[in-house]
Amino acid sequence: MSYTPNIESLMPAIDLSAMRAQGAGGQNVNKVSSAIHLRFDIQVAAMPEYVKQTLLSGKDKRITQEGILIIKAQSYRTQEMNKQDAIDRLTEVLMEAGKLQKARRATKPSRNSQKKRVDSKVKSGRTKELRKKVDF
Repeated sequence: MSYTPNIESLMPAIDLSAMRAQGAGGQNVNKVSSAIHLRFDIQVAAMPEYVKQTLLSGKDKRITQEGILIIKAQSYRTQEMNKQDAIDRLTEVLMEAGKLQKARRATKPSRNSQKKRVDSKVKSGRTKELRKKVDF
């Protein structure tokens, strides 16, 4: 089971603002605000508590100390496409955080694998023994 975010229910926690894109682009980049800055408040969002905890405990550099996820979308030339890109990236982050990890079950190595390991160590030891100086 995993979490599938519903963007409409998360809209109160999302703040979208337009800004000028960085990088090359000629005159257009200096006068058109086509980049989108998405700020997502994790604490306010209506989503399961385990997803919030996963996001806040992760090592994602896009999450601030206050628990706000910041996504900057500036790949496209139009504001609408960048807005959609930012929302898609937010959805991906939330789906990744909502995946439940399978519990790891400890296993023991099989008897045959233990035997193979010891045999290879013995063989390696013999090879090294043959490399020693010969004493007459």
